[in-house]
Amino acid sequence: MSIQIGERIPDAPLGEFIEVETEGCAVGPTTHSAAELAKGKRVVLFAVPGAFTPTCSEKHLPGYLEQHDALKSKGIDEIWCVAVNDAFVMGAWGRDHNVQGRIRMLADGSGEFTKAMGLELDLTARGLGVRSQRYSALIEDGVVRQLNVDEAGKLDVSAASTMLASV
Repeated sequence: MSIQIGERIPDAPLGEFIEVETEGCAVGPTTHSAAELAKGKRVVLFAVPGAFTPTCSEKHLPGYLEQHDALKSKGIDEIWCVAVNDAFVMGAWGRDHNVQGRIRMLADGSGEFTKAMGLELDLTARGLGVRSQRYSALIEDGVVRQLNVDEAGKLDVSAASTMLASV
């Protein structure tokens, strides 16, 4: 069963490739607690089946980049992109799309976050293993306030334009 509106996101690890060293964060992969990352913030999270895959790269991620300023103007503190990929891949995908800190490219390398959310998608038959369903969520202080899960193979309700219209 997937997470429901009103429930807290799981305290599962998410990885992030840090491009620029800061106090407390060295360059390279860093692991965060999803629950801690969301504390006190209004976050738009969108999840994709995989980095560098066609729909994710050509439509989903670019849509959130295009709507970044509009989402921020509506009080969104951070935008997260989550995929069942490792932090190196998510970092490379972010660089490839010139994300430059506008979207946090968060890796769910072992799928722990995705499974705890109840939103996994088994693509083993296609050689991709267990991935994430395509979805978006509005999270306020760690609590899911909105959840938009697309049908398999579609990009409709989790698109940036849909999220922008509803925040």
